[in-house]
Amino acid sequence: MSVILTRGRVPRTPHTEFYSEPEVLALEEIHGVMGFSGDWSRKYHYRKYPTQLIREPHRLPLDLRPQPLTPLPLQPWHLRTGRLKAHGDVLSGRLPLVYGTSTFIFAARFERSCPADRFIRNGDGHELWFVQEGRGLLASEYGVLPFRPGQYVVVPKGTTYRVELESEECALLIVESRYPIHFAPHHLNKSGQATLMAPIVETEVETPEFRPARDEDGEFRIWTKHGGGFTTEMSLDHHPFDLIGWEGALYPFTFHTDEQHPLARQIHTAPPTRQTFESGTAPHSGFAVCTFKGQIEGWHPRDVPAPYAHFNVDSDEVMFFSNTSYGARKGLVEPGSFTFHPGSLPHSPHGMAAKRSFAERGKLSDYLAVMLDTFFEPLSVARQALGIADKDYPLSWNRDTQGISAA
Repeated sequence: MSVILTRGRVPRTPHTEFYSEPEVLALEEIHGVMGFSGDWSRKYHYRKYPTQLIREPHRLPLDLRPQPLTPLPLQPWHLRTGRLKAHGDVLSGRLPLVYGTSTFIFAARFERSCPADRFIRNGDGHELWFVQEGRGLLASEYGVLPFRPGQYVVVPKGTTYRVELESEECALLIVESRYPIHFAPHHLNKSGQATLMAPIVETEVETPEFRPARDEDGEFRIWTKHGGGFTTEMSLDHHPFDLIGWEGALYPFTFHTDEQHPLARQIHTAPPTRQTFESGTAPHSGFAVCTFKGQIEGWHPRDVPAPYAHFNVDSDEVMFFSNTSYGARKGLVEPGSFTFHPGSLPHSPHGMAAKRSFAERGKLSDYLAVMLDTFFEPLSVARQALGIADKDYPLSWNRDTQGISAA
């Protein structure tokens, strides 16, 4: 869904002479994806190019590469991200959870805004945040975007940004993809417009509020993530938010889960009806992101609202539980629980959850969870996540079946 926006001042025709002020030539930059065959935006800098460094780039000690584990038996995982202690900012506060060849998932719980002279740029991947706790502003060259709990934030690869906190702490689930992240194609028509049957509506997307160009000299540091998790600091001689205008279809945006409109039917609905985002090219690469939020459960007189036992053998599945109301795993999950089920393993509700769910027929549920399924991409648990792992999780279904629920 490519929605083209124009903010500030730009020439009507790309790549033509244009001035920030009399005698000051505006300098054009193209920010594009997919070899410039995908979405792109053209940006006009006030008087300097974004390449004018004043110091040699240097590597920082911050290393966000996922560390591999010694091979373990095949098993499901439960990582309690809600128990993390806040530290650092939106970049340094990240903890790798699981990773693959093109998909990397982090939990971040941080307590500091980015310093006024320091910015972040992800050169490894496009970012999708789910905001679990906290409020603030995502400020970038494109403008500012407020974020709040329950919201998705999409940050294209290469965006220069900083986060300004409005709360004491912030907790995010961060998905990073080497491929662009967009709304699910099966919810869009051939023109790229959301269909009348789609659970998402493009007019409910929030886009950046453009701010006047920062035509300022000084030293401004950009911490760039690259090489799978290394960090390099680069120093510009001017403020990176120096655009007099921009136009295009590539920019950060937010989408709140309140704006996803669930599709209900008489019997249980499968995950594709709940899909919000997609990355890569299904079914060959990338992943699907589904939003599980409260909806009217099936009203067939014999409907079983709890999901059936399942495993998609070509997908690894992760699930992030924003609250504890998801009946299939109620009593085990806590706010911030992150489960990982490899594609070669079936998973299911608790032993008695299916029967208990009869009472929910036709009623409005109130759970909120985010699911990600990869396409033919195995994931692995990062060593850094072991400290929040629930070591009893592989046997949790059997304990519940025998009436020894963790609740």
